[in-house]
Parts: sequence; structure tokens; C-alpha cells
Amino acid sequence: MNNTREVDVVVIGAGQAGLAGAYHLRRTGFEPERDFVVLDHAPAPGGAWQFRWPSLTYGKVHGMHALPGMELTDADPDRPSAEVIAEYFAAYEGAFDLRVRRPVEVKAVREGVAGRLLVETSDCTWSTRALINATGTWDRPFWPRYPGQETFRGRQLHTAQYPGPEEFAGLRVVVVGGGASGTQHLMELAPYAAATTWVTRRPPVFREGQFTEDVGRAAVALVEERVRQGLPPKSVVSVTGLPLNDAIRQAIADGVLDRQPMFDRITPDGVDWNDGRHVDADVILWATGFRAAIDHLSPLKLREPGGGIRVEGTRAVADPRVHLVGYGPSASTIGANRAGRAAVRDIRRLLAGEPVAV
Repeated sequence: MNNTREVDVVVIGAGQAGLAGAYHLRRTGFEPERDFVVLDHAPAPGGAWQFRWPSLTYGKVHGMHALPGMELTDADPDRPSAEVIAEYFAAYEGAFDLRVRRPVEVKAVREGVAGRLLVETSDCTWSTRALINATGTWDRPFWPRYPGQETFRGRQLHTAQYPGPEEFAGLRVVVVGGGASGTQHLMELAPYAAATTWVTRRPPVFREGQFTEDVGRAAVALVEERVRQGLPPKSVVSVTGLPLNDAIRQAIADGVLDRQPMFDRITPDGVDWNDGRHVDADVILWATGFRAAIDHLSPLKLREPGGGIRVEGTRAVADPRVHLVGYGPSASTIGANRAGRAAVRDIRRLLAGEPVAV
């Protein structure tokens, strides 16, 4: 039995980037279920936010920008961000009748016939003329490898599995990573843990002053240049530095944010440096970031020798039918909104047979 259905556009992912793309499709005349579908592997609305740890309250979220066409208002800053944003995304999907299909797992995207793409899923196969890939990074936590890692008798976990600080009461915790998650984990853990040690590969960069539009544009431009060259994208945060706010200043003064260079090996009971230092540990928490979840695009052979997908705007240079929204420079919430609009503009031109702007 043929289980293939045809649409003009398939949107993969219903986080900020996917919903922004779906909104702009809807606004410009595409009908959900007739002209486009949105596929999401999560069990409920909320994108990756629904999986965030309970202690990450909405007031602690940095730079959450509203989705296009509907503001997020009167949110309680003390409620878990997972609840606040999941409710907001659910209301958004309903308000614009986006009809997200979930849970649907996208297994592969392949070349079809007559210039179409085939999107193979756990539900059925979709034949589409264009694709908005908005799968983010949450499903690909990055675990570095270090000598002796398999011998550690304590617990190792990644930010993606972080349960909140209470679970680390009385334990000696090594936090690895110099980004926003690493510093947040440390500041939360310190009052509960018996001891904390912070290690990073490079010295952390703290940013003084306001995060202005000019600073933001410069940071995005650096990330954009990487994806234009076909290199794996870095996060925007990696080039902006960490905001030096009152909480960070206090944590530095208290010795909580006392950065140590990266250890050289892991032992059964802790971590070692080549200079002879050793720290006992019950837990190693890897706050080492995420990678783009794009393995399902592998059959299209879009990756460059540098390891990334070369992108102009949101369009994959190797295949103009494929747009990556929330990838590289559009990984921020405001960037995802703008990228969703740009992707739909290009897709409309593509479907109309018009030249796509370079």
C-alpha cells in the first residue's frame, strides 16, 4: 500500500524556529495539512523547553524572544520555564491553527522523483517540494571524551539530563564547560554540594556593559561566516561572552566561579591534571553544549568537508529546496523568527519558479 502523501512544504520541528516558519507559511497563504505539515517528535508543545530542568525558572531565561504575531505576556518569573514556554507554544499553535503532528519521528530525507524530496517518518512518507528543517540541537548533547572516563565510579551526566540542584546535596561535583549552562549549574549547586570544581578548556570571557543590537549583530555575523564556509556552527553565546551581572559577580567573589584549566584524565574517584593535582569527585556534570541534530539529512549529502552544511541565509547551498532555520546564526530565539520569515520568502520564490536571491 502506498503510504506517501504530497505537500508543498514540510516543516521538521515545532520549537521556536519551526513555529516561526509555520507562522509565515500560514500568513502568506499556505494552508496546514493541504499545503504544508509540521512534524514534531516531542510528545507535547514546547520544543526543547519542555525538557529543561525545574529550577530554570522563566526569570532566569536569557533573551527569550516572543514568537511572531503573539506576545508572551504576564509570565510569572518564578514558574519553571518548561511550563511557561510549553503553555505559550501550545496557545500559539492553537491561535494560528498550525496543526502540528506529534509525536512523529523523522527518520530520513531523501531525493524523490520529479524534483521532490521524500521525508520518511514513523507515521508515513511525505513527498515535498521544499523543506524547513528546524530540529535544533537538544537531541544531540555533546559528550567530550577523556582518558579514563569509563573508569569513573561516580555519576556522569549532561546538561540535557540535569535534574536541578537538590539531587547533588552533599556530593563533590565537577562542572565542565564555560557557557551559560555551566555557570548557572555551578551557582545553583554550590549551596547544596559538598564541593564544586569548575573546569573549562578556555578561560571564560565575561562581558561588561549592555548587550546592544550592534554587539548582537557582530556576534551573529561571526557565526554566519562559519556556516557560509561550511564549518559546523558555534553558538552565538560562544562569541558574545557571558554577561557580567550581579549574580555572576557575587559567585566570583564567593569563589564559586573559580575556573580551573581542563583536567587531563578521569580516575575512578575524580579527575587528574598532569601537574600532579587531583580533585575527588562524586559527579561529573558535562555542560559542554550541543550539536545540530541533522543526521536525518545525511542521504542528501549536504555536509561540506569542514563538517557543516554551507548555508546562505537559511538556504543550503548544495540544495535550494532545503532551508535550515535555527541553525548557526539563527539559533537564537530572535534569529529564528527572522530566519523563518526569510526561509518562507525564498520558498515562495522557489515554488513559483522565480530566481532565488543569492
